[in-house]
Amino acid sequence: MPLPPLGVPGLRRRAGEALLRRVAGPTAHEKRTRIHGTPGPRWFAPERPVRVVHGDASMYIGGLAALLLQSLHPVAMAAVSAHSGFQGDPWGRLQRTSTFLAVTTFGTSEDAERAVLRVRRVHERVVGTSPDGVPYRASDPHLLTWVHAAEAYCFLRAHQRYGRHPLGPDGLDGYVADMAHVARRLGVTRPPETRDELVKCIAGYRPELRATAESRATTRFLLAHPPLPRPALLPYSLLAAAAAELLPPWARSAVDLPVATRLLLPVARPGGRAVTAAIRWASSAVPVVETPPYVSPPP
Repeated sequence: MPLPPLGVPGLRRRAGEALLRRVAGPTAHEKRTRIHGTPGPRWFAPERPVRVVHGDASMYIGGLAALLLQSLHPVAMAAVSAHSGFQGDPWGRLQRTSTFLAVTTFGTSEDAERAVLRVRRVHERVVGTSPDGVPYRASDPHLLTWVHAAEAYCFLRAHQRYGRHPLGPDGLDGYVADMAHVARRLGVTRPPETRDELVKCIAGYRPELRATAESRATTRFLLAHPPLPRPALLPYSLLAAAAAELLPPWARSAVDLPVATRLLLPVARPGGRAVTAAIRWASSAVPVVETPPYVSPPP
């Protein structure tokens, strides 16, 4: 692909391309073409809330907040630390996660089913024992529900605070219901279906949540020592503060935030708005393949 020209338009395009490849990998354009350009039935119609939320720049803040919140479950965190290798290959893990979200949200039903099957096969192989001696398996519906609920909760909170088009009351419940559609396919037996159920689900896990050596290491890695080039550190620090501030107060206290992140909490919201605006500015210079007309999946 030829390099874009110099000047503001060229800078914008370069920034958009760099961001896309960082998040989606070196074959980002090929993935986009397949996800958005392949004809066929899809799980979600264009107007569904899940498409609004997952297509917005606020997902950058919501995704980081979800990782911080998820890390507070000692058993789930033990499984991640032992099997994911995210510190050794953080961008690879981000690219796999972002691709899964994109395929299940925007891709064809066939590709979405394949993506879910791949994840379930990985989960079946992830078994072990936590440092506290608790046996775990990644396919355990209880752990899957926690991971799912933390993601949905943080994605939705980020969108309502930093999204370009925050959802109305019906949209909030619609988003949780859309996410439940994917969760059931991943093995979650009783995912929350409404925003109230989602809040209650998160609250129900609180007795199990606490900081551990693994969660503290994850927080330091994500917030204090991110694997980023120097020019990206300032905007990332603002994004990190916005993600931390997004957490419920009890979770924010438990996460053990680095000093730099705590100092930025008073400006987290304006900083978060500035970063999401910059991401939208850059991303809009990289066009998305036109999606074929929506076809509902067979019953």
